[in-house]
Amino acid sequence: MKQEHYNVIGVMSGTSLDGVDLAHIHFTIDTKKWDFTILECETIRYTNSWINNLKLAVNFSESELNNLNQEYTKLLAQIITDFIKKNKIDALDAVCSHGHTILHQPQNGHTLQIGNLPEIATLIKQNIVCDFRVQDVQLGGQGAPLVPIGDQILFSEYDYCLNLGGFSNISFEEKGKRIAFDISPVNTVLNYYANQLGFDYDDKGKIARSGKINTKLIEDLNALDYYQKAFPKSLGFEFVKTIILPLIEKYEIAIEDKKATFVEHIAQQIAFVLPNNKSKILITGGGAYHDFLIERIQFYKPKMQIIIPETTILEYKEALIFALLGVLKIRNEINVLSSVTGAKEDHSSGIIYEKTL
Repeated sequence: MKQEHYNVIGVMSGTSLDGVDLAHIHFTIDTKKWDFTILECETIRYTNSWINNLKLAVNFSESELNNLNQEYTKLLAQIITDFIKKNKIDALDAVCSHGHTILHQPQNGHTLQIGNLPEIATLIKQNIVCDFRVQDVQLGGQGAPLVPIGDQILFSEYDYCLNLGGFSNISFEEKGKRIAFDISPVNTVLNYYANQLGFDYDDKGKIARSGKINTKLIEDLNALDYYQKAFPKSLGFEFVKTIILPLIEKYEIAIEDKKATFVEHIAQQIAFVLPNNKSKILITGGGAYHDFLIERIQFYKPKMQIIIPETTILEYKEALIFALLGVLKIRNEINVLSSVTGAKEDHSSGIIYEKTL
């Protein structure tokens, strides 16, 4: 008989490079219904040195990537160990860790999340469930997004689940199947330009709000090939580096105008993929704090009920759901949906490293 209670930690590092999100979660399952309680949670910020390394890693050689993976695994292990000690957490079933995406090229059969090396279990002295994306890519899928099964299981009362992180991604039910895909870059671009003005991020979107929209740039952005593709589809930082930023930089306009224009582009792309106007949408991720962006989404979808949840869910939903993916893997149950990723079948993805005492 399978367990009904799970005591786990979910760990997530996103493309916006905010830091490492950790959430201590208790799950219970009763007659196929899952419930959760988020206990301690924390975001550990990256040092400037680590931010630079993670940004530049897309250009690293194979040997440089191997070295980075080793060092990042040690860093992640220390962060997790400190979190466990600080909060006096014991009797864990597992630590469920996403790692950090460096390369995401599903069209080439390749995706790389660092921090998932086997030695992490030894360093932390806990059971580890990790490396959730690789198997899906091997099965012909996008390896992303993986959060939608968590939306389906834990947040089914919402018509849409929208995450505004490094990229925006959407999840919803269509004809009895869960559908999900990445929509557009968000904080990977907005933070890039905030950094140029000396800020870590644009507080509540005040800088973007002060700018003017460049209609020609909007047209060029909306015409990009990615937006014309049908799902399943997903984005990586390579898209920002090689396509988005070079396109924006062709325009000799103020940074404030670039940010205002890109916010409008994000809002328009989100509106394009939401067919049901009178519906309820849950918005999470750091972009939910960007008041100007939320206003622009509401402008295009005035009849839609936008729900921004309590802080722990808003900020730690991805860590929560990767904790769930890990538990599903332990139970050998499906944790990746082929309707979402395009893989040839639903499957139970991830690798389990058992602790060594």
